[in-house]
Amino acid sequence: MKRALSVTRDENFAQWYQAVVAEADLAETSPVRGCMIIKPWGYGVWELIQAALDRRIKETGHENCYFPLFIPMSFIAQEASHVEGFAKEMAVVTHHRLKSVDGKLVVDPDSKLEEPLIVRPTSETIIGDAFRRWVSSHRDLPVLINQWANVVRWEMRTRLFLRTSEFLWQEGHTAHADEADAREETRKMLEVYRQIVEDVLAVPVIAGEKPENERFPGAVNTYSIEAMMQDGKALQAGTSHYLGTNFAHAQNIRFQGASGELEYCHTTSWGVSTRLVGGVIMTHGDDDGLRLPPAIAPKQIVVVPMLREKPEDAEVLAYCEALKADLDDLVALKAPLRAHVDKKPVRAANKRWDWARRGAPIILEIGPRDASSGMVTMIRRDKLRDGDKIVSVGMPRAEFLGQAPALLAEIQLNLFAEAKARLDANIRADLTSFDAIAEYFGKAAEDDEAAAFKGWVRAPWARPTGAELEEVETRLKALKLTLRNIPLAQGPASGTCVFTGRPAVEEILIARAY
Repeated sequence: MKRALSVTRDENFAQWYQAVVAEADLAETSPVRGCMIIKPWGYGVWELIQAALDRRIKETGHENCYFPLFIPMSFIAQEASHVEGFAKEMAVVTHHRLKSVDGKLVVDPDSKLEEPLIVRPTSETIIGDAFRRWVSSHRDLPVLINQWANVVRWEMRTRLFLRTSEFLWQEGHTAHADEADAREETRKMLEVYRQIVEDVLAVPVIAGEKPENERFPGAVNTYSIEAMMQDGKALQAGTSHYLGTNFAHAQNIRFQGASGELEYCHTTSWGVSTRLVGGVIMTHGDDDGLRLPPAIAPKQIVVVPMLREKPEDAEVLAYCEALKADLDDLVALKAPLRAHVDKKPVRAANKRWDWARRGAPIILEIGPRDASSGMVTMIRRDKLRDGDKIVSVGMPRAEFLGQAPALLAEIQLNLFAEAKARLDANIRADLTSFDAIAEYFGKAAEDDEAAAFKGWVRAPWARPTGAELEEVETRLKALKLTLRNIPLAQGPASGTCVFTGRPAVEEILIARAY
């Protein structure tokens, strides 16, 4: 039987990804170059991710707030390494009005701003300015806040969800009296991200520290969770930064300690974005479209009436509505079960494929015989096919209702287990020299999208810095590889660094990446 998408993962992974985004009705490009329109189904996925994460952020003692979209340029310029890291990506507002000239709108030259405004690329500087006002004593600390917002970073090559000029995210910002407390916060929030991405999105990750060249601009330490996509590339799924006192010095965030002396705050920041939706697609999707973990599926069970424009259609619809009502009373994955009856005047087979492409975890097809005999015909999206054959299972309605929550939990676990097995099977730890790594990955393809699946390499590492690290970066760039992170879970160090030949102090992940 023909696949639901026009292109498969093996034929062209990049085109397959774009086809899933379109056919699953997740998003589309906008009239503004580099930006996207997130459609209801895609936004529904993001809302569920957002709700799960927001709940966990609040459970760890943080409060939500909101800061302006526009940041004075002088704020950005206060932190030298920060402005250097973002300078090429910033959108700048220089005037505050338009005027009509010969029937055309143009920028009014007389409306030039006294100080240019930066459209928020991230909010460390403007939030730091607020912390300066909010904190005066050690009794005011810690300050623990989070913001759900949009940010703008100009991008030359964009891809829906993965890399767009404007995207949605949350950014946490905290201020602490001492280094130990701030470092604990940084690692705690990294663990929150790991739990959410693994338990809710069913995407396995490796948590670790970024090498010096991959740190967030202005950070002392940056930590990330890295996920393996089905083409073997890495996706940075979340980051958490210990900023030391760098931003505190730049913005004079000080407090009077218990001894009466003025001290600088230690600050942190951390964030995840809508690129998580792209990660779900590339982790779980198949050649028929999207497969959504039930925890983030806007509709977990879709009931499809098999209507034939006959008198018995009314009976079928009534049966489907009653079935939905029973499902609505159930709890699955610690939340009310989300069921939907698709009553669109479209052929049932077309509706089935529409929901298969969207990734609905369970599809129920209900015909006159099902309605009259109290049965359901179930299709599980995670096990849609046996070869080319569509797998459907008939069972009594009562039996299905009794099993529905457990079935959704099983699908959630099954998707995670499938992705975890792929991750574990595709990390090579036996390539102990740069020449071996170069030979394994091969000469960099002219078209990066055509690069063969290679997975990741976990290699001995001696933490080179400065010019030596720049050379490492250059050598890897020639192979279209990057240093991902230094896994937090490490065994005893052994062997020699694949780049320097010095005794290794740990292992580092190397991969092609998004």
